[in-house]
Amino acid sequence: MKHEQGGLIGVRTGGRLFVDSLIRNGVDFMTCVPGESFLPILDALYDVTGTGTGPRLVTTRHEAAAANMAEAAGKLTGRVAACLVTRGPGAMHASIAVHTAYQDGTPMLLVVGQVARATRGREAFQEMDYSAVFGTTAKSVVEISDVDRIPEHVARAVYLATSGRPGPVVLAVPEDVLSDMSDAEPIPAPVAEPVPPAAGAADRLVAALAAAERPLLIVGGPKWSQETGEHVRAFAERNTIPVAAAFRCQDAVDNRSGAYVGYLGLGGSPELRSAALEADLIVALGPRLDDPTTDGFALTERPVPGRRVITVSDDPDEACRALIPDGVLVCSLEPLARLLSERSAEPPAGRDKWLRALRASHERFSEPPAPGGGVDLARIVRHVRSVLPDDAVVTNGAGNYTVWLQRFFEFRRHGTQIAPHNGAMGYGFPAALAVSAVRPEAPVVAFAGDGCFLMSGSELATAVQEQLDLVVIVVNNRMLGTIRMHQERHYPGRVIATDLRNPDFAQYARSFGAPAWVVEETGQFADAFAAARAHPGPAVVEIRTDPAQITPDRRLEAPGAERDGRAAGWGAQ
Repeated sequence: MKHEQGGLIGVRTGGRLFVDSLIRNGVDFMTCVPGESFLPILDALYDVTGTGTGPRLVTTRHEAAAANMAEAAGKLTGRVAACLVTRGPGAMHASIAVHTAYQDGTPMLLVVGQVARATRGREAFQEMDYSAVFGTTAKSVVEISDVDRIPEHVARAVYLATSGRPGPVVLAVPEDVLSDMSDAEPIPAPVAEPVPPAAGAADRLVAALAAAERPLLIVGGPKWSQETGEHVRAFAERNTIPVAAAFRCQDAVDNRSGAYVGYLGLGGSPELRSAALEADLIVALGPRLDDPTTDGFALTERPVPGRRVITVSDDPDEACRALIPDGVLVCSLEPLARLLSERSAEPPAGRDKWLRALRASHERFSEPPAPGGGVDLARIVRHVRSVLPDDAVVTNGAGNYTVWLQRFFEFRRHGTQIAPHNGAMGYGFPAALAVSAVRPEAPVVAFAGDGCFLMSGSELATAVQEQLDLVVIVVNNRMLGTIRMHQERHYPGRVIATDLRNPDFAQYARSFGAPAWVVEETGQFADAFAAARAHPGPAVVEIRTDPAQITPDRRLEAPGAERDGRAAGWGAQ
C-alpha cells in the first residue's frame, strides 16, 4: 500500500496505521467530537469514510453522546464500536459511557488523544493519567508509546473487549505517536471460539431443573442471541420451567411465551420478586445477578436452606462475581442452549401449577390499570407495541418514565431493547441515533423523560445532519420524577431541586429542523405517532403528563406533592 505522506510501500502515519488496524479488526462504526490531539486519525479517516466500504463516522455535539452511541452500537451488534475523543475534558465527558459499558458488559473502544511524549508527566495542557482515571471502569487501559506497536495494541483491545464478559477498553495515543511514520502492518485479533459445555454438563443441569419443584431460569446478559433465546424458550416450555428476564434484558426471550413470567429489577412485579425468593433452584443463564436484578442482592446475599443457585457464563470470574453460587457452569450460552433445546425430563407433579401461577401474575401485572384523565402512558406504550413490527428497536435512558415502557411493552425479539443497566440518564436518545445508523432498516423509537432528554437533546442536530430515521417520545412531567418520588417517600413535604422549568419541546425540535407534535390527551397520541413515523428523519412527540403520577400504580400522596399541572408551570408554555 502506498500512502500519500509516506511515499514508500507500507509506510504510513501512526494515525493511518491506527485507522487501518481498526478496519482490519472489523470496527466499522465510529463516533467522535473532533480534537486536535488526534488530527492524524481524522486525516486518515478522510481517505476511508464515505467510500461505501469504509467505516461510518458520526460527529456528535458532545462527547457523552458520542460515547453513548458507541456503547449502544456495541450492545446492539456484539461488535466493537469506537469513540474518538480528545484529551482531558473530552475523555471525561465520555467516561459515563465507559462505566455503562463496564456494568452492562458491552464491547467498546474509547480512543483518547494524549499529550506528546516529551511533555508527559509535566501536567501539560489537558494531560491526564488515563490508567488512573479509567482503571476501575475498563477491562484494560493502555497508552501506546511506540508507533510500531499500534497494530498489536488495537488487536489486543478488540480481543479483550469481546472475550469473556465483554467490556470497554481505553487506548490513549500521544499526538506525536500518531504523527510518526511506520512500516508495521495491521494485525487481526484472535477470535475466541465458543466454549462448549463439559461432557454431561447439560444433562446434569437438566436433571437439577427436573428435580426442582419451584425452579426459575433468569436469562439475558452479554453474548445472548436470537437463536439462544429461541432454544431456551423451547426448553422452558417443554419442561414447564418459568423464565424471568434479568434487569433490562426483557428481549432475551419472546414475551408472548407461556414460560415467560416477567422481568426482575427496578419497576418489576412485587409478586415475581417474592416468587424468586421462594424458588428452590435459580439458574442464571447468562446474566450477572446484579443489584437491580436481585432487588439489592436480597436474592443472593445469604444462603437459603433448600435453595440452590447455579450460574452459567463463559467467563470463570464472572460466574462468581455477584455471589458464591452452589454451582458454576463455564461455557458459552448458545451451544448450551442448543443442547438444552434437545433435552426433556419429567417434572415433579404440580410444577405446572407453579408456572401457571407466575405466568398469570405476569399477565395481571402487564395489564394497564383502569384509565384516568389526561394522558395514560400505559395505553400509549401498548399502542406503540401494536403498530410496530417485531424487529423495531426501543431505547431509553433512566427515570420513572421507563417503568411504563418496561412493564407494558411486549418484547418479542432479541436486540430490540437497548437500555443502560447502570441507570445512566441521557442515554436513550444517543442510543437511538446509533441504532438508526447501524440498523437503518429497523424502526427506532426512543423514550426519554424531560430531564433525560435535555442531557443530550442537542443531538437533534446530529440526527438531522446524519438523516437518521427515528421517533423520540419525550415524557414531560416537569420534574426529576425518580428523585422526587424518593423525596416524597423519605422527606414528605420537603421537596427541593427536582422541579424542572422546561422549554417548549415541540418548538425546540423544530428549531433543529425536526417536526414535532404535542400530546395532552391519550386519544391524540395515535395520530401524532403515525405522523412522526411517516416523516423521513428524526421526529419528536412530546407527551405532557400529570406530574403527580409517579408510577402506573402510585401517585404522590405526601404533603406538598403537586397535582395541578398549572402549579408546575404549564402557563409559562
